[in-house]
Amino acid sequence: MKNSYKRIDAHLSSLGYCTRSDAKKFLKINELTVNKERIFNPSIKAYHDEIRIDDKILDPESITILLNKPSGVICSHNDAGVLIYSLLPQRWNQRKPKMATVGRLDVDTTGAILITDDGVLNHRLTNPKKDIAKVYEVDLKVPLKGEEEKIFGSGELILNGEKKPLLPAKMEILSPTKVRLEIIEGKYHQVKRMFAAVGNRVIKLHRVSFDGYTVEDLKEGYYRIIMVN
Repeated sequence: MKNSYKRIDAHLSSLGYCTRSDAKKFLKINELTVNKERIFNPSIKAYHDEIRIDDKILDPESITILLNKPSGVICSHNDAGVLIYSLLPQRWNQRKPKMATVGRLDVDTTGAILITDDGVLNHRLTNPKKDIAKVYEVDLKVPLKGEEEKIFGSGELILNGEKKPLLPAKMEILSPTKVRLEIIEGKYHQVKRMFAAVGNRVIKLHRVSFDGYTVEDLKEGYYRIIMVN
């Protein structure tokens, strides 16, 4: 875990508390201490773990969170509408490097999504060569025909517009019109296209977990900080 040694204004700026130019003003308004000694000079250097603001530890130097995304929320920094980053503390949106979603969920898809400021981690988790398990609960327009589990698990299904077959997926039937589906790829609209290929249509899609991190115990719109190996 990081424990950087740098100027106070650099700490505050990188963590989104204020800009470097506003650091002196921030120190007048807020009680920042280093080893319990109040600091007014933003050029003083200190270790991250030594700093407290109003007797509270600083935000982590690197943050990765698991969020239970509501429907209608957009995984973007600048599209029109309700953006996923509006669900986070305002200062987190000023962090450097910037926080970004690990992949995306469609605006009408709910559930598990990771958000991180760790670019290396983000790249690793979105690398198509990595087998990252994603589990979905899928509500369907019409009842299952009975052959879907075999087709999805065969490793032979080729989606419209693709040249290579999908890797095998695991399916658990929850009701005639609801399943739990585990995939390890992340092709564009993959789950919706899989069911379209067998003559059905997805009417509701919820991602239960991503890489083992589940939102089953997390309220919609809420998040928690996680440690990713």
